[in-house]
Amino acid sequence: MNLDSITLAAAGGTFDIEQITNFLTTVGLQAAINVGMAALILIVGFMIAGAVARTIQRMPEHNARFDQTLANFFASLAKWGIRAVVIIAVLTRFGVETTSLVAALGALTLAIGLALQGTLSNVAAGVMIVFFRPYKIGDYVEVAGQAGTVKAVTLFYTEMNTPDNKQIIVPNGQAWGDVITNYSAYPTRRCDFTFSAAYDDDIEKVQGVLRAVFEADERVLKDPALFVEVKAHGASSVDYAVRAWCNAGDYWGLHFDMNKRVKIAFDEAGIEIPYPHQVEIQKKG
Repeated sequence: MNLDSITLAAAGGTFDIEQITNFLTTVGLQAAINVGMAALILIVGFMIAGAVARTIQRMPEHNARFDQTLANFFASLAKWGIRAVVIIAVLTRFGVETTSLVAALGALTLAIGLALQGTLSNVAAGVMIVFFRPYKIGDYVEVAGQAGTVKAVTLFYTEMNTPDNKQIIVPNGQAWGDVITNYSAYPTRRCDFTFSAAYDDDIEKVQGVLRAVFEADERVLKDPALFVEVKAHGASSVDYAVRAWCNAGDYWGLHFDMNKRVKIAFDEAGIEIPYPHQVEIQKKG
């Protein structure tokens, strides 16, 4: 008896060995092709996603108007968008009905969205921050009552670093919903000072000394012009307002240096810096 003609009894019917062999060979070959194509699509697709993301992240090097914050956002968006398309293509290769899958994912997304409304509000605020750019990476800002240098802007939070090297994480919902003060938005800043001198000191002399000290510093800009005027008549002194413009990066250095130099200049010029005092008057009864 030929082996190929042997029949097997199963489930109330008979199956020919040759037919089974041909079926398994065909199915196995097709499965191997599908697995190979799926693996190829997955590998190539993920490589393309990474390459596109890296290309977008390098765009600020060639275009100064395209800052790093936007580059990081669009790079992440492109990478995950391409990966999603790749995964759908792989599932399609295995015969999965992606239409029903997308519908199920949509329903799941809606349920998750209702459960995570607070988190999604941070995402929405993150999108607004990325597109309207009230601040960017490297700016020194005050956001939601916290001040620091922006280190990262994600879809969920803004990361800042304080001058004393502390990390601050501000949810984007709070950042976008509060007042934002960006100290790095403009290239120049005005540095305001108040200095006090005794009533006995000549006003013109005091103003001349203040002007000389500030005009001698190269960090003080010529335009706008230096402002030195009497601000107020205090309880024990005449107060002088000085307003000097400088580059934003020189602000704190100028602030601390001028307080020191004015004190030295006043001492050399014999100008008294008075301190609050009281005069006691006794009346004879």
